[in-house]
Amino acid sequence: MKKIKLFAVKNISKKNLVVAFFCTLLLLVGINLFADDHKENDKEKDEHGEIKKGPHNGRLLVDGKFTLELAIFEKGVPPEYRAWASFDGKPLTPKEWQLNVELTRLGGATDKFNFFPQDNFLLSKTEVKEPHSFDVSVTATYKNQTHHWAFPSYEGRVKLNADLAKASRVTTAIANAGTLQQTLKLYGQVLADPVRVSHIQARYPGVIRNVKVTIGSKVNAGDVLASVESNDSLRQYNIVAPISGVIIERHANVDEFTADKTLFILVDYSQLEVDIQAFPSQISNLKAGQSVTLHTGELTATSHIEYLTPHNEGAATLVAHAAINNSDGRWTPNQIVEADIAVNEIPVALMVDKRALQNFRDWQVVFIKVGDNYEIRPLELGQSDGQFIEVLNGLKPGDAYVVDNAYLLKADLEKSGASHDH
Repeated sequence: MKKIKLFAVKNISKKNLVVAFFCTLLLLVGINLFADDHKENDKEKDEHGEIKKGPHNGRLLVDGKFTLELAIFEKGVPPEYRAWASFDGKPLTPKEWQLNVELTRLGGATDKFNFFPQDNFLLSKTEVKEPHSFDVSVTATYKNQTHHWAFPSYEGRVKLNADLAKASRVTTAIANAGTLQQTLKLYGQVLADPVRVSHIQARYPGVIRNVKVTIGSKVNAGDVLASVESNDSLRQYNIVAPISGVIIERHANVDEFTADKTLFILVDYSQLEVDIQAFPSQISNLKAGQSVTLHTGELTATSHIEYLTPHNEGAATLVAHAAINNSDGRWTPNQIVEADIAVNEIPVALMVDKRALQNFRDWQVVFIKVGDNYEIRPLELGQSDGQFIEVLNGLKPGDAYVVDNAYLLKADLEKSGASHDH
């Protein structure tokens, strides 16, 4: 039997694997993850179950002998409402009747439209902004008689209950003002912190009588490393560790003369230093105090530039020095790291996490969340720092938007063949 490979994953927990398999399986077999409790009025549908359309591809609304065709027209112009009416099968001129439309969007915002005569139809005075997803209230007046209709007209909207959202790892964040961090990507090397390296010598020349440590020994400040018999007093004294750390070099053996040589090199690895190399074209962007994010493999740390020095080999480069807290021992000397240095801060009125962005039709969108409803919001975007991106139009401060697993919502819309008809 031929095997079908659904997907491959690495370094994923059993719990995440179960969630991923569950969601993928549901999408593959075509089960609708998202409940849609919207039911169209059967009277608005034809014999094929489709919304009744008029000759201008607009929605037909009928009240007794009065018939209204309402369409959103967007060919070569910003989307606008156009409407035609007839009474007892006879077309009405646009001056014979009046029309008002009110749209209620997800979240409660409303758009109101007044109309004026244009050729053989009534035309809305304002643009119908995207997304075209709303509850519609229509009021038409002809010969002092009012006709009213109300119906939902949704696009880009799905419904997902809280339990399934949690199981599918659909998470949200709040769109707000913030600061974009423009970064410069450089590379560096993890080294021992020079101020945490101790070169230990004998205080008085003499003969080494006892050595208590070897290379790799971990010691605490005050621990005895060796004993020396002084040449002058012939009395023994102890050489002790001035700091806590690891012995990386030992040049002391019993019965050897100390002279003035270094007997031990002791390094404290609880804090390390990263030396970040910058080329001439990059030097002008660097200064002490800038924040730095360091990456290697799965390790990440934040720090800042403590000081800058010229390259010690005489090249026209600069070295930026940043410290790493290594109290957990995860970092080791000589690791090569990526360094993202914040070189500029740009305050913006509104920004979102770039992980939230999805491509939908010709737009870049995010899904906003209101209760159990999720709906697309086409965005006009500005500057980005790689993690966050400025929103110029399409969202409001305080909107809850989907960050993780928004692709599940998009997949459901694509699977259901979400249309752009009105």
